[in-house]
Amino acid sequence: MIYKKIVSALVLAGVVASPALAFANDSTELEELRALVQELDQKVKILERKGEISVEDAATAKKATPVVKASEDGFGFQSADGNFKIKLRGLLQVDERNYSKVGGLGADGKNISGFDLRRIRPIIEGTVYDKYDFRFTPEFGEAKTANAASTSGIVDAYVDARFQPGFQVRAGKFKPYVGLERLQGGADLKFIERSYVSNNILPNRDLGAAIHGDVLDGRLNYSAGIYNGVVDGGDNSTAQDTNQDKEYAFRVFATPFKDDVSVLSGLGFGLAATHGNFKGTTTASGLPNYKTAGQESNFFAYSAGVFGSGNRDRISPQAYYYYGPFGVIAEYAQVKQGVSNGTISANLDNYAWQLAASYLLTGEDASFKGVKPRQPFDTDKGGWGAWELVARYQENNIDSGAFSSGTAAGVVTTARYADPRNNAHSAKSWAAGVNWYLNQNVKIALDYEDTSFDGGGNANAAGSAGAGSFINIADRPSERTLFSRLQFSY
Repeated sequence: MIYKKIVSALVLAGVVASPALAFANDSTELEELRALVQELDQKVKILERKGEISVEDAATAKKATPVVKASEDGFGFQSADGNFKIKLRGLLQVDERNYSKVGGLGADGKNISGFDLRRIRPIIEGTVYDKYDFRFTPEFGEAKTANAASTSGIVDAYVDARFQPGFQVRAGKFKPYVGLERLQGGADLKFIERSYVSNNILPNRDLGAAIHGDVLDGRLNYSAGIYNGVVDGGDNSTAQDTNQDKEYAFRVFATPFKDDVSVLSGLGFGLAATHGNFKGTTTASGLPNYKTAGQESNFFAYSAGVFGSGNRDRISPQAYYYYGPFGVIAEYAQVKQGVSNGTISANLDNYAWQLAASYLLTGEDASFKGVKPRQPFDTDKGGWGAWELVARYQENNIDSGAFSSGTAAGVVTTARYADPRNNAHSAKSWAAGVNWYLNQNVKIALDYEDTSFDGGGNANAAGSAGAGSFINIADRPSERTLFSRLQFSY
């Protein structure tokens, strides 16, 4: 009895809950809690779905949002999946050129010394559908505008289909796969001007199509192409071809130790050749003029009335080697050209070769594709860029059969295809220079080149090509040049 009274009193006081009431309250609260849990669970599911939708929307938006890029390699934009790209690049070269001696252009060459905008090239590159690359490059340097009479204002305009690394197809206007130094980019050159091999013998640019690719894990590059055909050192215009025959070019280049950890990993060597046929006329000869190292004067030109007649075959063994800061490039080119003066015909063999070396004083690795300084020039951070010394020897030789034919009383009196009084038999040049790479995009260069000639020094002698005596002809005055360049490329 006393126990029941105590419990009742505690219940009335609220200290102890009545079991019946407790059971009733627990049941109600459980139902409420169950309903609350269900409600919260539904809200969580809704929030999770909203999160999933947000992620899906973000992924969809990312796939459709172009990507804008800006770096030392250029400016551009591309689709999110990378299948469509546009890249904006450019090359500007501002030269200061001094000619101390230029035979045929004045005694001291001062009339052509001065500043020159050698290359002004805005470059547009791109890719469509992941595998189809294109490049468009107009040229505004050295009066090479679209309305220039002698040359095209379009340097490159081509499409390159990359079906497989070992099978690619290029078509349009581009550098034929022939010359080693010619295939080097204009911004990557070691010297301000290319060699006689590139400028005087092998083709510069042409219209055509080529199959090319890398096989054997990239250790062998090959190409085979058909082109309209250009004269030695020529840059074809974008006009329709007027020669019914085409020119064929072939090249293989091997880098057998490319990925090896070896002193031979930077070795590359190859062979290129072209074959074509040209039928010239007295008004459209289809024959070249060969320029001096300074590119402002011809040391050899065929006489008026002489024209191309027959095959034009070129062959060019070539090689390079890079090891640490040291680099060397060697190249030879020979052209056998059929010529005629309307009476007689012949096949003339002209050739050129070069050997050029470079060394980076600041220790960067030398390469075929430019130099990237370890420490770009920066007065605040103390970087001095990359410094490079360069040296080169080169020759361009003309077939002796181009100069003389008939004799009278033991004296040669008839020029066959070129007048020896104002055309040299050869040009021999040595050059030295220094390149300062402030960074990957800015370069300052200084070159000195000395060129001597064999013959061609009596341009003002009396008498015609058919009547004058061609013995005891003096040598053409030597050409000495000092070139400097400020280059900006991106």
